[in-house]
Amino acid sequence: MSTLALALRQVNLLLGGLFFGVIALGAGLALLWTPYDPLAIDILHRFAAPGPGHPLGTDEFGRDVLSRALAGAATSLSIAAMTVIFAIVFGSLVGTLSGYLRGAADRVVMTFNDALLAFPGILLALGLMAVIGPNRYGIVLALGIAYTPSVVRVVRGTVLSIREREYVEASRVLGNGEIYTMLRHVLPNAVAPIAVLATSMFGWVILSESALSFLGLGVPPPAPTWGNMLAGARPFLESAPWLAIAPGLCIAATLLGVNLLGDALRDGLDPRMAA
Repeated sequence: MSTLALALRQVNLLLGGLFFGVIALGAGLALLWTPYDPLAIDILHRFAAPGPGHPLGTDEFGRDVLSRALAGAATSLSIAAMTVIFAIVFGSLVGTLSGYLRGAADRVVMTFNDALLAFPGILLALGLMAVIGPNRYGIVLALGIAYTPSVVRVVRGTVLSIREREYVEASRVLGNGEIYTMLRHVLPNAVAPIAVLATSMFGWVILSESALSFLGLGVPPPAPTWGNMLAGARPFLESAPWLAIAPGLCIAATLLGVNLLGDALRDGLDPRMAA
């Protein structure tokens, strides 16, 4: 790897860790403490501009924007983490079985998977949320189902390559069962692309959850999320722009941090980048 490529990877890792680390720290802090109660209404301090008492100002109900942004970080990151775990675990199992077994099972699985991939992820999630209803676990289920087909396709393609390797054939010759061979030799060697995909997917889910909340299909108000904070700020963009700036910057910083970390992880795990 050239000196420039190595330096770029280190910069991506540093900046990505910084941006995402600050957001994650704020989310963890919100679970224990916030400057004010995110749900407390204070009519006497409506639309207070950013200042010493309220660093990011207050909203139309006098609620502290900083406290709500911190609470929104905890909500968004927890939903994203649960969604990614759901999609990665379920998609990896289905993709491994499909790629390893091939034949009729593979054709049936991939036909159904391709049908799901024909729908944009956010559109599929919108349809599921309309049926499930807006709540935290409904969002996790809807987004998890929407993003699982992408994991299935990536894992299947990786497994199709791995199953032809010599060590997999040696495992069969030694008399090991198919399930043992899949879990011991095939799936562990597919971890690198799965890890890179999970990092990228985390950013996609953050954006999708914010979009659902913006449309009123996320966690129901008055619980704060970045998406519903942006939706609530729309009527006041001219008179109180800080209402939109805070959640908007949080979303942007999170996506930038996750993308930079994903680039650094890809460069570190892809053997072609070491050439």
